Amino acid sequence: MQQGFEESSAARTLKLESHDTHEVHCSRERSRAAWQIIDDYLMPFVEEEGYQISADCRLHPDNDLFRDQERHKIHLDVNEWRCGYCKKSFRAERFLDQHFDNRHYNLLNVNQSKCLADLCGALHCDFVINSNLLKAKCNPAAATRNRHLCESLANSCFPISQGPSARRLHELFLRQFCDAHTCSGKAKPFPRGGKKQTNLLYMATSILLMMLLPLFYLLYYLYQRDMKQETQVLRRVSQVGRKAKPS
Repeated sequence: MQQGFEESSAARTLKLESHDTHEVHCSRERSRAAWQIIDDYLMPFVEEEGYQISADCRLHPDNDLFRDQERHKIHLDVNEWRCGYCKKSFRAERFLDQHFDNRHYNLLNVNQSKCLADLCGALHCDFVINSNLLKAKCNPAAATRNRHLCESLANSCFPISQGPSARRLHELFLRQFCDAHTCSGKAKPFPRGGKKQTNLLYMATSILLMMLLPLFYLLYYLYQRDMKQETQVLRRVSQVGRKAKPS
């Protein structure tokens, strides 16, 4: 009963807000996918290098039209999302997205921020959103266009003139994102892995260590026991030998 009330309450809230709807010519879903890719497959390497991305780089968080709103999403439970601005609760993320569009449009930096979804071609958003596209026929013109966009991002975000870290990140960006823009089928996106792969490796290593640790202690215990028994046998033999000597 309470669930039904909350759903109807959320629906009424959205209806009341509908008259304030503003149209933004930028896909929030694709922008979110683009940022997730950046966060998973680029930022771990940027942080490892201790590199500061310039505000002129299109990949900088401040250049994401929806970044501030996304940071003000509070995910409390599977079916509970809360607006960080006004604390209203919603039962699905899409309702919260609509709430942002309707009530907090004024908080979008539409003058300076850019649409991160425009970079989806370079960042392989479709590969992440819909893996079935891998079976689709490759378009050479689109692949070339996306590769050019990808290389321009590498040049602007990680200029090789900025030092060793920038050069390494420039090379990584080309391998991680740009090389896959081809119809040869030889290269796949994100070959260097990222945050998810790192977490999985960490978990696998932790589980393996937890399994091996008891075995190590067992072997150590058996070794110590055998050494103790061997020492006792040697002592007995030594004592018998001393008693056998003639007086």
